[in-house]
Amino acid sequence: MAPLGGLVALLVGGTHFSVSSGIGFLALFGVSVQVGVIMLEYINQLRARGHSIEDSAIEGAVLRVRPIMMTMLVATLGLLPAALSHAIGSDSQRPFAIVIVGGLIGALLLSVFLLPTLYVWVAGEGDKLRKWKQDLTKQHKMRGLRSSWLTRSP
Repeated sequence: MAPLGGLVALLVGGTHFSVSSGIGFLALFGVSVQVGVIMLEYINQLRARGHSIEDSAIEGAVLRVRPIMMTMLVATLGLLPAALSHAIGSDSQRPFAIVIVGGLIGALLLSVFLLPTLYVWVAGEGDKLRKWKQDLTKQHKMRGLRSSWLTRSP
């Protein structure tokens, strides 16, 4: 999903594919995978709590927009000056920044709408999901940590 935004940004900016933009695509892949993991893990947690597939996808998309947006805005706003720069020496940094800024904007839009939709289409009621509360309790006991906060009801 994110490479599409990076390619469109390169086309709109009139920039050619280079080593610098290739490195930008590598960084973009890492951030987009992180976004997918954040979204899918939360949707799976909601399903493990007993929500339906559709409700989990909708609520997961709505509740994870802020963390995903903050993750992407940090990189986007940090690289925006490099993407818009035309000063001496910016020729090597501009393709890198253009790919990441364009890719992250595209990935934000696609991951919030497309990822939950694909999840609803692919997920089945018979899927085995981890019981996240029990797994955390087991991990804490193995490490010798107190896990009373997990058993309290809200």
